[in-house]
Amino acid sequence: MTSVVQNFFFDCADAYELGRFWSGVVGKPMADDDVPGDPEAIIEMDNGVTLFFGQVPEPKTLKNRMHLCLTPDIPRDEEVERLLKLGATLLHDRRNPDGTGWAVLADPEGNEFCVLRSAAEKAATA
Repeated sequence: MTSVVQNFFFDCADAYELGRFWSGVVGKPMADDDVPGDPEAIIEMDNGVTLFFGQVPEPKTLKNRMHLCLTPDIPRDEEVERLLKLGATLLHDRRNPDGTGWAVLADPEGNEFCVLRSAAEKAATA
């Protein structure tokens, strides 16, 4: 017997606004019935996994023990800039002069995630 990942759950203070941010990150719409003020919001991914945002009363206090790693379709540095414009914050720059490495960002509520190199960038250094 095995388990299947159904969703990634994000504790948050504002489910709709955090869902809106991640909708811009992944380029997928939020559910049609999600509206400002809802205590929950979802984004259905093409692979069947859901990004689920649920309002909780307590604030985030420590580093995430698990996070998402994103592989963009565009060059990593361009994606980092795009995400910063959406409202992300650069926490740790692990990019190397030779083009390898990654960037650690935080969403508007402080949840960490990484931006890796694109497949084209990986292939160019293989």
